This record gives sequence, C-alpha cells and structure tokens, in this order.
Amino acid sequence: MTALRFDTYDWSGGREAMLRFGADAGPIVIGALPLFEEANRTRQFLVTILRALAVIGISSVVPDLPGIGESIVVTGEARLRDQRTAYTDLAQQLGRNIYGLSIRSGALFDTDAALAGRWQLSPQTGEDLLRELDRARVASRSARASEPDYAGNTLSREMLADLRDATPYAGTGPLRGVRLESDPRDADVKYAAAPLWRRSEPDNDISLAQILAGDISHWIASCER
Repeated sequence: MTALRFDTYDWSGGREAMLRFGADAGPIVIGALPLFEEANRTRQFLVTILRALAVIGISSVVPDLPGIGESIVVTGEARLRDQRTAYTDLAQQLGRNIYGLSIRSGALFDTDAALAGRWQLSPQTGEDLLRELDRARVASRSARASEPDYAGNTLSREMLADLRDATPYAGTGPLRGVRLESDPRDADVKYAAAPLWRRSEPDNDISLAQILAGDISHWIASCER
C-alpha cells in the first residue's frame, strides 16, 4: 500500500494540515473534497484514487482548508474566499506541474490558483450546493428560518453569500469534466456508477476509483505533451 504522510502548509491566514501520497516527484495533484457532509461520504473514495495514482508515479496532497477537516478555524467562521486563498497559496508553494482534482463542490476552491490543469468529478455550483442544504434543512423539520444551521453545519451570512455566487473554474486552461451516467449535464466523459455523495453513510467504490485514476493519469499525460 502506498505510504501516507502527514504534513502541514502555510497560507496567508495561518497553518493547516494536509495528507501526502507518493514521492513528491513529477506532477502533483491537489485533491479537493466537497464541502460539508459530502466530504465524509467521499473521503475514502478520494484516498483510493490518490493511492492508485501514487502507484503509477503521480503524487498528491489533500489539504485541510480553513474551516474544513481538522482546521483550527471553526465552520461557523469559514469563508469561501479564505478557502480559495489557502488553496492558491498551497499550489504556489508546491511549485510547477500542479493539477487540481476536485469532487463536487470541491471544484469551487481552485478558481484562483495557477494550475497546469483541472480535473472535476461532477462539479457543483455554490447555488446548487445551497439548494441541497436547504432541502436537507427542511427535511430535518427542526430548523427555523432564523437559525443558521444547515444540515448540522453552522454557516455565517458571509459564507452563504460567498456560495450563492460561486461557480467552478471555467477558464481557458486544461479542464476535464467527468460525470456519472445518471447525470444529464454535459461532460467530457461519463461513467456508470452510483454517486457515493448520495449515500447515507461514508462508502467507497474501488472499481470506479481505479477507472478514474486511469482517466486522470492519461489526461495529465496529454496535458504535459
């Protein structure tokens, strides 16, 4: 099994933790989990993808962004703009040949970073994310309109405003959009699988992770020709 290392990185607002996979040589992938509960449901899946990439010589990191994971910033004080700043600072520190790999709302973090390319799995806008959080809030039947609780997450008005206008990167750099066959939206390629982020508990799909790792490695190779 590929070695997993714990590390930290500095950004303009402080220091955060991150995981490292691989030998830090060649291209490096920054893995971005989706926000909130979907991060828990897809973390093992992302780690499986990154371990598969490390076996074929592509190293990676998974950072805790401000207000996410083990960050010292509490969720109620998190801002998307700070998360984007931390991501951008990390990408700059890692150097050249840095690629973004994002799942769902994780595609909202890399918009300002100077990356060699972006690979997005089922990218989601901030507006779509808020719509899903609102549905979960209503379904709980416990939240009042005045309460800032969204599916167990306390979000500031500033964070909500950030998300309402947030969209994934859609610039001119190399960009590959991947979706599942059940998703009617456009994509460069679609794969047959069940969306892990819809499940009630964290889960994994090793077969899909291996397929996506192959997709990512071939895409990175095409970007570097």
